[in-house]
Amino acid sequence: MHARAVAASTTALLGTAALLLPSSPARAAATGPHPVVVAHRGASAYAPENTLAAVDKAAALDVEWVENDVQRTRDGALVVLHDDSLQRTTDVEEVFPDRSPWKVKDFTAAEIARLDAGSWFGPAYAGTRVPTLEQFLERAERHDQKLLLELKNPQLYPGIERETLKVLANEGWLDAGHVGGRLVVQSFSADSVRTVHALKPAVKTGFLGTPPVADLSSYAAFTDQINPSHGSVSAPYVAAVHGFRGPHGARMEVHTWTVNDAAAARRVAGFGVDGIITNTPDVVRDAVGG
Repeated sequence: MHARAVAASTTALLGTAALLLPSSPARAAATGPHPVVVAHRGASAYAPENTLAAVDKAAALDVEWVENDVQRTRDGALVVLHDDSLQRTTDVEEVFPDRSPWKVKDFTAAEIARLDAGSWFGPAYAGTRVPTLEQFLERAERHDQKLLLELKNPQLYPGIERETLKVLANEGWLDAGHVGGRLVVQSFSADSVRTVHALKPAVKTGFLGTPPVADLSSYAAFTDQINPSHGSVSAPYVAAVHGFRGPHGARMEVHTWTVNDAAAARRVAGFGVDGIITNTPDVVRDAVGG
């Protein structure tokens, strides 16, 4: 579908937004709709990021939305890990000392399954493993959670968009119930987001970044969300994004990251964001509701 601008012009829209927004972010958070709270890499302030333990912790906190990162192994398996290297969040240096720089793409799924992905966070999580995408989806389904799935470093993994959609389909995540409100696929790569939309138009998508306002109409052709860092977002920018309808005909949304304290949460809620991505979902929820 073609993007449809709601405002007559970007300039007029930004000016109107500046006049209408409340002067106090705290007041806006209290009186307006509550932003969705998304547990970043699971509840990653309380359990090792991107692990099943982090998903479980988000569920224990009664958080509906979790975010994760997907990369691909040497033998084509999809695993949930943020960095393109295994070094920071596993014991790969000890298990495979001669395999520097320990890139995910250079290891098989079986090799990665041997790694401890929890001890770095704390002894209580020793033995925690890097989950496959299938395992992560199963756990989120068990908790009836919703998923904001990020394709990480897609330039390193040609074809990962199609492969991820295949796993989502195999695990039952591309039926009407999931694509209608329980799944968003996002990336920092506009080309990757565009590819997901072309391959599976029913899937809701998000672009990670802060495109210039003048470019928003082109993004609205293939993405439903513009998801900027919290340091780059403002009330006029949120209003500008809201001035366009995305590929599914709904108003484009803004989910901002990574907000971990109450003051910052109230500030971005005051801008009118639709969602807040956070390592501390309980803190953010207490600050802004949701």
